[in-house]
Amino acid sequence: MRWTPGGVSDDVEDRRDEGGGGFNFGGFGGIHLGVGGTVLLIILSLIFKTNFFAMLSTSPAQVQHVRTSNPAEKATEDREVQFVSFVLDDVQHTWESLLPQQANVPYRHAKLVLFRDYTDSGCGGAQSATGPFYCPADEKVYIDLEFFRELQDRFGAPGEFAQAYVIAHEVGHHVQKLLGTEQKTRALEQRNPGGANAVSVNVELQADCYAGIWGNSTEQRNIIDNTDVRQGLAAAAAVGDDRLQRMATGHVSPESFTHGSSADRMRWFQRGLSSGQIAACNTFAER
Repeated sequence: MRWTPGGVSDDVEDRRDEGGGGFNFGGFGGIHLGVGGTVLLIILSLIFKTNFFAMLSTSPAQVQHVRTSNPAEKATEDREVQFVSFVLDDVQHTWESLLPQQANVPYRHAKLVLFRDYTDSGCGGAQSATGPFYCPADEKVYIDLEFFRELQDRFGAPGEFAQAYVIAHEVGHHVQKLLGTEQKTRALEQRNPGGANAVSVNVELQADCYAGIWGNSTEQRNIIDNTDVRQGLAAAAAVGDDRLQRMATGHVSPESFTHGSSADRMRWFQRGLSSGQIAACNTFAER
């Protein structure tokens, strides 16, 4: 990617120096689970033959966690913070233009929270194992920078655009809230809890497509090239439910998918990348 380090976005909230304390485990409400959380819940669900995804709506229990700040580690993350800031600002400036043009809806900025280990969110307690997620209650994206190393080392998706895809995907969930999609899908899940996984897959694939729309904009402005596109596709494939399940258990259970297969995630990211159009991202009409 072509970008110049420098400065931190006004929309970034840095909580990496927070001290220890209690946080809510469970009761996540509107959180769209990240990679780490999805893997964990898949393993628990298969081992105990219980739908642990459904338990995210249970009452929270207090868990104590004490962490220590590491100034040296934070210093090495300075460039990553500037990169996250660049991507966040670019994604949001893109939607400032596209959302009114294509949907006649004004765009308002989301915030991005950087944290280490855990933090509080409007959707309950957030921990690193959950992976990056968007909380519609406070309109914030939550990311522990350690996830980017996990994305590269554990999931085999290196490169800056792979990281940018993750941020653009989470901001895509914010776009869904602004368009009213998030509220409609939550109501649909409440009316038909048995179909919640299928609804979740459509929501996640649409966020992939919205990430692709931003990719289309960066391609037109020569910020990315074909190598970056391949990194984005690799990131989409790396977090497909089928791949994560196979890594975790050696088996694939399509009925338990919450984010979509690797092939579907790549296809919808590519759809947004090729079209640059919100109308092309109607995952609820076709799969």
